[in-house]
Amino acid sequence: MSNNISTKVVVITGASSGLGEATARHLASLGAKVVLGARRVERLQGLVAEIEAAGGEALAIATDVTSASQVAALIDGAVQRFGRVDVLVNNAGLMAIAPMDEVKVDEWSRMFDINVMGVLHGVASALPLFRKQGSGHFINIASVAGIKVFSPGGTVYSATKFAVRAISEGLRHEVGGSIRTTVISPGAVDSELKLGSSHEESSQALGEFYKMAIPAESVARAIAYAIEQPADVDISEVVLRPTLQDF
Repeated sequence: MSNNISTKVVVITGASSGLGEATARHLASLGAKVVLGARRVERLQGLVAEIEAAGGEALAIATDVTSASQVAALIDGAVQRFGRVDVLVNNAGLMAIAPMDEVKVDEWSRMFDINVMGVLHGVASALPLFRKQGSGHFINIASVAGIKVFSPGGTVYSATKFAVRAISEGLRHEVGGSIRTTVISPGAVDSELKLGSSHEESSQALGEFYKMAIPAESVARAIAYAIEQPADVDISEVVLRPTLQDF
């Protein structure tokens, strides 16, 4: 067990499935106390029961990251239960792939609300606490699509993930010292993210593309690696993808 993880309280958004669920399970197995936020609270409660049955500590709080007040309540709930927050994993995300010609304005707005504002709501809720504590760690989930535009189809999704990387780099520059910031940029990972497209042709193409996907646990291990470093080491970014993925 890593002492650098076993002493920490970790809040995870989007924890009801995929990367968030795998991360919660993995960090709890290393001794972290995990606080799980997502809209599907029944899924969260099942995960909490599993973690507690294995001897871990976990808390579920219904959270829609598009609501600043709900994200604030998630952080407050973690403090009320465990006394502090050491790490916030801003993981909740939506990937709605479709050509720009489809003009899916509602989906564009939804992606920005979840992928960008969701991260900013997390920062707004946790940063004052981290300042007060004199320590803290933001881990923001971006994407390889935030490094190279995933086009055609993923232009707006890429824009949201470029934004996450920009926000994270600026945050690191502004608050670095006692507060760490890490960007995790995965490629194709097996999760529900690939199911977010309403455009049938794009959805079918994603199904083929994701046949190469690596397990969500791969990302969980990368997150654990960033957390377990000494306090004076900031893992700024981790990029991981299937060996078969060429972008």
